Amino acid sequence: MPKRISLVAAIAVVSLVNASFAADLTDGMKKGTPDLKSAGPLTFAPQGILLVGDPQAAAVFAIATEDTSAGSPSQPLKIEKIDGKVASLLGTTPQGMLINDMAVNPETGSTFLSVSRGTGPDAEPVLVRVDSAGKVGEFSLEGVRFSKAAIPNPATDGRSAREVTTDLQFTDGKVIVAGLSNEEFASNLRVLSFPFAEADQGTSVEIFHGAHGKVETRSPVRTFAVFDVAGKPNVLAAYTCTPLVRFPLSDLQPGKKVRGTTVAELGNRNRPLDMVVYQKDGKDYLLIANNSRGVMKVDVAKIDETDGITDRVSGGGTAGLPYDTIKELQGVTQLDKLDKEHALVLVQTDSGMNLEAVELP
Repeated sequence: MPKRISLVAAIAVVSLVNASFAADLTDGMKKGTPDLKSAGPLTFAPQGILLVGDPQAAAVFAIATEDTSAGSPSQPLKIEKIDGKVASLLGTTPQGMLINDMAVNPETGSTFLSVSRGTGPDAEPVLVRVDSAGKVGEFSLEGVRFSKAAIPNPATDGRSAREVTTDLQFTDGKVIVAGLSNEEFASNLRVLSFPFAEADQGTSVEIFHGAHGKVETRSPVRTFAVFDVAGKPNVLAAYTCTPLVRFPLSDLQPGKKVRGTTVAELGNRNRPLDMVVYQKDGKDYLLIANNSRGVMKVDVAKIDETDGITDRVSGGGTAGLPYDTIKELQGVTQLDKLDKEHALVLVQTDSGMNLEAVELP
């Protein structure tokens, strides 16, 4: 039987590892004001490093938020009409701004929102922080430590240019960025070393879309998560209308063209918005928020046994991995994992947007 170490000792070891890793993460960062042109998808790296996708600038920024002090909320987090609070903070109205994404700092429980002050091409990018006690405030970008990775060969044509970065995740010292390039096989997954080195051209990814009955190369990944399949990391990517596709991380090499394995068709006329992976009662699940089909809990226990969908799925039907629709979760537009038992969700209601913690189903 393997020896067990005490919880205190384990925490100490983890803390030392994280402290060492954090020093590496901030190496090469400069102090100043990041030249963000837009604030899109968000995710966290260790020790409060916020990663921000900037579609307009075709770049990814890493920002040292110094958000390292965990709070102790006296009650479960729930902020009603947070869009109104953010709008008031920014001197506008809920109709005059957009909340583009949200990410929870897993080390503190603080939540960061990427916001557009304005709704047109000249909208100003803003970051907003909500601490674990529910205090809402603008996160100033002046005088922060940051670094920047430019995205080569970005899409530049109209709507496609707004999808240069559609989602991003940090895993094992690397940043994975989904979006569109200007190449013939436009859908792209890039794996960037972190701290940032020069970004390469990424991997062109294609999928078999069961609802359409054909191979597609130009549809962007809308949201994705990283998940171990048979002990090896995979990207689980969701596309509009709604194929769920896995790509082994080891296959994502610069300049390659890779076809993923379509492990589920979750229904057409639908756009996936956000997803997280989590464990419940010793089993692994994927939670996906959608604009038309609610929040889905996907059972990924047999994902490594799924050969993949290669035939048309007719009539707007579903196929592949099984899932349940969580009826209690209505109007969810964004979600992130808060802790092992809870998710944080941004919910659209008739009276505005609420930010609240919910138990993972």
